[in-house]
Amino acid sequence: MTKLVLALAALLVLVAAPVRAEKVAIKFHRQVELGRFKCTDVANGNIVHRVCYDRPRRYMVINLRGTYYHYCEIDSGTVASLLKAQWIDDYYQSAIRGNFDCRTHRIPRY
Repeated sequence: MTKLVLALAALLVLVAAPVRAEKVAIKFHRQVELGRFKCTDVANGNIVHRVCYDRPRRYMVINLRGTYYHYCEIDSGTVASLLKAQWIDDYYQSAIRGNFDCRTHRIPRY
């Protein structure tokens, strides 16, 4: 009985502990917490490894060769097309890179 009580107490501590979202460092910016983002790991990319998108804020964080970058005011259709592209690296290079620059587009506040 004592072991069961201890196990339940340990479980309650784990359940009650606050869940912290993953944070990533954005190149030329700061850390961003990914709790509000939907992240997708990319298996078919040599450059693109992960795409995280916050649809209500139109804000994308993308992992390119291990470094995170961000894109501002990017529409959900562009992000969906990126994730569906047969050649995801090519789509990134042609449709996203150089566009949606956070130096000229609004960076959302969190």
